[in-house]
Amino acid sequence: MVSINIKINGKKISKEIPDNTLLSDFLRESLALTGTHIGCDTSQCGACTVHLNKNSIKSCTTLVADCDGTEITTIEGLAKNGKMHPMQEAFKKNHGLQCGFCTPGMVMSAVDLLQKNKNPSEQEIRDWLVGNLCRCTGYQGIVAAVKDAALKM
Repeated sequence: MVSINIKINGKKISKEIPDNTLLSDFLRESLALTGTHIGCDTSQCGACTVHLNKNSIKSCTTLVADCDGTEITTIEGLAKNGKMHPMQEAFKKNHGLQCGFCTPGMVMSAVDLLQKNKNPSEQEIRDWLVGNLCRCTGYQGIVAAVKDAALKM
């Protein structure tokens, strides 16, 4: 067992957990933050992407014990006062989702991109999202959503 102190979506959490607990499992099972999806368990699909100290990471291969003293933001933490984040709005407006399984990870990765590059080209967006797989959209709506959100963030 290991004691952790982390901040998740602005809320301080102190818990004792098994030292082999994956961040994705902790978020979903211990905190009921089920917006973080688990698709592959091998960091290939990106559905589990969250922010760790404002950088996107794959939570399915990250141990919670390694997150002690950090700040984590999940898809649930992007909305403020019941209002969707500009990236969430852009995904909705630009049809950047179909089944929705990849959407939380795509949104989290795209937010990280725009925090690092305020005006990415289409190719830069596509290159950034290479670690997030979508089987439904063909990516056109996703790229359009990121470009649209760049104008508002």
